[in-house]
Amino acid sequence: MRASVGDKLVQHGRVVGQHDHVSEVVEVLGPEGNPPYRVRFPDGHEAVMSPGPDCQVKHKEKEKQ
Repeated sequence: MRASVGDKLVQHGRVVGQHDHVSEVVEVLGPEGNPPYRVRFPDGHEAVMSPGPDCQVKHKEKEKQ
């Protein structure tokens, strides 16, 4: 998994009825775009995440198309 600043990190819900959590990558802490990432959630909360298999990176270039 590789991400850049400005990409979206989507953590999919694991059980029925649980919504996806979307955050924005504000800092890449690993080498060459690898985790961990500092992310910001819509409410302003920031966290450091090492995404697991339930996460997906939506690159900012692909969202503009």
